[in-house]
Amino acid sequence: MKKLESERLILRKWVESDSKDMYEYAKSNLVGPNAGWKPHKDEDESKKIIKIFIENNDVYAIELKSQSKVIGGIGLHKRTPDNKLKELKQREIGYVLNPEYWGNGYIPEAVNRLIKYGFEEMNLDLIWCGHYDFNERSRRVNEKCGFRYKFNRNENIKLLDNKKVNVLYYNLTKNDYERLK
Repeated sequence: MKKLESERLILRKWVESDSKDMYEYAKSNLVGPNAGWKPHKDEDESKKIIKIFIENNDVYAIELKSQSKVIGGIGLHKRTPDNKLKELKQREIGYVLNPEYWGNGYIPEAVNRLIKYGFEEMNLDLIWCGHYDFNERSRRVNEKCGFRYKFNRNENIKLLDNKKVNVLYYNLTKNDYERLK
């Protein structure tokens, strides 16, 4: 993973010492359930998740430059929400943010930086972004960043005891990105 920067943020690899910052937001009921996982019980659980992120190498820590603090995470995952488009080079963006930092435009800034990286350096054809129908904040981020609604489907979330949710999927094509630049 290449370290990426925007005006206020650094998107970088996770390190185990980020566990305190991660636990600060991962313990919140406002974060995990909206992203498909249960709140963390303790900092050790956050350390375990960070080790998985390091191993999988597809999730960035979002570091706020002004505070040298991790305030969230953002991933560019190898997923294909629509199998009819499986021949395209594509990824799916997923993100979480510490609620203390909501409302400051940090996630749209991080998403836009990852979109630029995906299309300009990874040469992707398509980037997806999805959210649960009850997650209004993520819907607004998707729309602000130029994603267009494509479809929805019911899914069961394994990490939330197979809770049934309605997932709305959006995407952005490389052509759309070029027009929006």
